[in-house]
Amino acid sequence: MSCILAIRNFIARRGQPRTLYSDRGTNFVGAKNELENIRSRIDSEKIMREFITNDTEWVLIPPLSPHMGGSWERQIRTVKKNLLAVATLKKLSDETLLNFLIEVEQTVNSHPLTHVPVDDDSAPALTPNHFLLGSSNGIKPLSTLNETGPALKQNWHATQILANLFWKRWVSDYLPEITRRSKWFQEVKPIEVGDVVLIVDEKLPRNCWPKGKIIDTTPGRDGRVRSATVKTAHGTYVRPAAKIAVLDIQRNKE
Repeated sequence: MSCILAIRNFIARRGQPRTLYSDRGTNFVGAKNELENIRSRIDSEKIMREFITNDTEWVLIPPLSPHMGGSWERQIRTVKKNLLAVATLKKLSDETLLNFLIEVEQTVNSHPLTHVPVDDDSAPALTPNHFLLGSSNGIKPLSTLNETGPALKQNWHATQILANLFWKRWVSDYLPEITRRSKWFQEVKPIEVGDVVLIVDEKLPRNCWPKGKIIDTTPGRDGRVRSATVKTAHGTYVRPAAKIAVLDIQRNKE
């Protein structure tokens, strides 16, 4: 029951998740079965269906394969270790414990998701908090833009300016991960005919990179794809592989 309550608390704070991943701990398996039973009963009641959002898929990794949950297992292990080291120093009241856990949550969600830049201290790495709260430390970013005057006094203009800043940061951090094809990095699946891609063009505004499908590829002498022909809604273009981003990043990890 505590597992189900934790999931309900998460949904109330962050919204309905599309997919949940976990190992096959007895508490998770029991919660999965219980939630499915509850959902099946609710589905038979029309009035309750009005309050049900899209179903959440619960994915349990195979038994005896903790490596498949390596990323979250490391996070959990680190959090539990430090919680035990700090929280047992003295007995905490409910309010103090809650505040402590929220502070821990903020710290964990500040861990970098991308490479940490070492040559520019003013450009921190992208973190989960950037997506959840708008900045790494959870504090609304202060505007240090050159744009001044009436524009920043209007919410719509301010949000557009901040969104543009985020886009530039996201592109600079995320793009190397989805266009990385150099021989100096780990092997990735080459660009193939049929891939849905973005054509990288730093001169275009936010979210305006052309999307298209690979219809032909040109390999170099080493057999690696050096350029590709991309068909878009507005024409066909030939671009180098470094300027083509395959939309499915998971494909590059296979």
